[in-house]
Amino acid sequence: MTRRELRENTFIMLFHKEFHDVDEMREQFQLYAEKIESMNEKDQKYVCDRMFNVIDKIDEIDKDIDDVAEGWTVSRMSKIDLSIMRLAYYEMCFDETVPVQVAINEAVEIAKIYGGDNSPSFINGILGKLAKNGKCI
Repeated sequence: MTRRELRENTFIMLFHKEFHDVDEMREQFQLYAEKIESMNEKDQKYVCDRMFNVIDKIDEIDKDIDDVAEGWTVSRMSKIDLSIMRLAYYEMCFDETVPVQVAINEAVEIAKIYGGDNSPSFINGILGKLAKNGKCI
């Protein structure tokens, strides 16, 4: 799988987390991975590890997003947009192999596919503020 496909599958699993307890996520991932024929064991490990790494930091990530989202709270945001931003912000702060601008651009591209009409600009604005403020956990 390409980096974008891995990122997209990780986003989808983070979105699933909105509907399942963390304790159920490993089983949910297995059910999901079985349906994706192009996902080999290495890809499965990457997506699963990345998903749980983001989940482990979700409270801190959400706090930082809340801090820069003027007029918004994470509880009011679209769960799709929030899942995209959580993944991108995790990459911005904790993955040295992903440049900040790449994380933001990839989030915007995913938002164009899965989000609403305003999602790309909303996500770009929030992530841009986080990047500009040097706001990493």
